[in-house]
Amino acid sequence: MSEFKSDFLRTLKERGFIHQVSDETGLDDLLAKETVTAYIGFDPTAPSLHAGGLIQIMMLHWFQQTGHRPISLMGGGTGMVGDPSFKDEARQLLTPETLNANIAGIKKVFSNYLTYGDGPKDALMINNADWLLAINYLEFLRDVGRHFSVNRMLAFDSVKTRLDREHSLSFLEFNYMILQAYDFVELSKRYGCRLQMGGSDQWGNIINGIDLGHRMGTPQLYALTSPLLTTASGAKMGKSLSGAVWLNPEMLSAYDFWQYWRNTEDADVSRFLKLYTTLPMDEIARLSALGGAEINEVKKILATEVTAMLHGRAAAEQAAETARKTFEEGGLSENLPSIDVAAGELEAGIGLLSLIVKAGLAASNGEARRHVQGGAVRINDAAISDERRVIGTADVSADGVIKLSLGKKKHILVRPA
Repeated sequence: MSEFKSDFLRTLKERGFIHQVSDETGLDDLLAKETVTAYIGFDPTAPSLHAGGLIQIMMLHWFQQTGHRPISLMGGGTGMVGDPSFKDEARQLLTPETLNANIAGIKKVFSNYLTYGDGPKDALMINNADWLLAINYLEFLRDVGRHFSVNRMLAFDSVKTRLDREHSLSFLEFNYMILQAYDFVELSKRYGCRLQMGGSDQWGNIINGIDLGHRMGTPQLYALTSPLLTTASGAKMGKSLSGAVWLNPEMLSAYDFWQYWRNTEDADVSRFLKLYTTLPMDEIARLSALGGAEINEVKKILATEVTAMLHGRAAAEQAAETARKTFEEGGLSENLPSIDVAAGELEAGIGLLSLIVKAGLAASNGEARRHVQGGAVRINDAAISDERRVIGTADVSADGVIKLSLGKKKHILVRPA
């Protein structure tokens, strides 16, 4: 469509969120005339989501901001099976206890983006275990399973990819797409949900739900997917050199989260401002027109705005100030990430390679050794070339810490404990 009537689809289109819509005209008309309920499912495979899932959370955010009711669906039931989509191997099966603990961790993030409550436009957090754990298998086969064609399921890209590579696809996982389709029907019946959103890899699963709803008597259901995002250089969103960019602060500090966005590639800045911030489009256009050295200031704005939504404005500005002191003034900021090392261990002396690994700047002694040999490691801003160097109490600065640095952008304060 050239122009959408509904605020939601218009907002998503201009910000670059839309990959596919099942019925643009029908969905646009529905959104323009009434308050609609939509959901996105999140499988709790870890105690936190990472930055790769932020695009989905932002879609729910804009859905609520444009006058509709979002549902964040936790996969406490489907998480016991695992989504086979485009994976070469089956997911590790998680216990109900682990799933519940993961859901508790993930819940903390959503309240930063959505307003939950009992009002007509307040967000809902639902767990699909509420209905999936109570399923009677024979009744489910009779009432739901009969609507699925195995021939058609085998044609889905997520399944074909596994089979074409001659990787095993278990019956357990094969049922996942049926369960996800059934989620859509249940949410339609229980909460009047009409729209499911997700990444483009979920298109087949969502269409399955629309078809099942049609066969089981729901109102017309709709699908909307976002593009699967990579950075301009092809890296997967939500991954950094040091691992996943977690959203929960106990798994990744606000400072490290800020740094991830500050290090955005030049070619991605405009796109990320649209997707991951709520800055007005005219302001984004102004910032996107800046070039040269000014692009670094725009990256700082991007980092601060994305961090402010997740961690709060105060934490975001503190992260920006910490970076400014560290990089622009060459000073030492108390707000840098830190680790505690037992005072006795420092008195005895700890090997440089072991300290680098302990600080999370390398995964192994071998990787740490390569960093030292490459001239990337500094202690208290002094380059260290001796991989056998022992760090001890003599290295503790007048500030009472040891500043361990890897390259120009990664700094850890080592505190005697």
